[in-house]
Amino acid sequence: MDRSTLDPEIAAFVEDMSRAWSSHPPFMSLPITEARQVAEQVRAPLRVGGPQMAQTAEHVVRTSTGPLRIRVYNPGLPAPAHAPALIYLHGGGFVLFSIDTHDRLMREYAAAGGFLVIGVDYPLSPEARYPTALNQVVELVDWLGGSWGAEIGVDGRRLAIGGDSAGANLSLATALRLRDRGTAGLLRGLLLNYGAFAADCSDEAEARLGGEGAVLDRAEMDFYLSNYLGQESGSSSDPYAAPLFASVQDLPPAFLVIPECDILSEQSFVMEERMRQAGVSVSSVEYAGATHSFLEAMGVAAVARRAIADGAAFVRGVLA
Repeated sequence: MDRSTLDPEIAAFVEDMSRAWSSHPPFMSLPITEARQVAEQVRAPLRVGGPQMAQTAEHVVRTSTGPLRIRVYNPGLPAPAHAPALIYLHGGGFVLFSIDTHDRLMREYAAAGGFLVIGVDYPLSPEARYPTALNQVVELVDWLGGSWGAEIGVDGRRLAIGGDSAGANLSLATALRLRDRGTAGLLRGLLLNYGAFAADCSDEAEARLGGEGAVLDRAEMDFYLSNYLGQESGSSSDPYAAPLFASVQDLPPAFLVIPECDILSEQSFVMEERMRQAGVSVSSVEYAGATHSFLEAMGVAAVARRAIADGAAFVRGVLA
């Protein structure tokens, strides 16, 4: 990848991340548990700073496949809040990261939008392969839409869902599952940040934007998806695992955050057009010089802060 095409602040962010990773063995060569520890360590500086929350509370939701930890960020809404909420699903290829790596990003959304943000520590692969995490997120939406949501201050009639990369995949897949069972109305909007909507990218995208120096390339995508789906799962065209293959009519309004310099951006453009043709209210912004994971550069890059503000404004609008 030619880093000269990047926004200067994003280029510095990518260089810092590369330097931090370079002090460790290549993460795909590490045992999964060790790779996660390294990822948490490398990402730890990114959660420093940012807005303070009036209240942060953790809860455990009992699902049919095990406990699910969530963290509720309240930027200062009055109690009892019964407030609108964005359910946020972190990225990491279904394999890495947590609500801790994305802690500041979720605080930024809560502060910018004036709504609750519910961070979800969904189970990771390969220990919990598809569709375990998806099933748990669907059950979480059911819980929040019922009386339990009210008990923790959430207005179950005003819920949106969103996430980055793998989290955008899970967000869209959740909306598809709810639609297909006739409960699409539980969600009012979809915030889809550089989503991984299919298992592969084009040769042209890999040649231009992948390879050495890229934040994400085809080899990493193969690693993540093989862990999520299993080597012999045959699920790469399952519309709930790869929403690019789904029928997308009757979905809630969607906003797509699309970095200019990301191998996955072509998937977002295709998804946006398919949604538009299906009659979904959809909009997007392409952010010049931005890469995969660029939202995490919020502390150093204006383009990241602008994208967060855009996403928060969209969510605030659909939850109004």
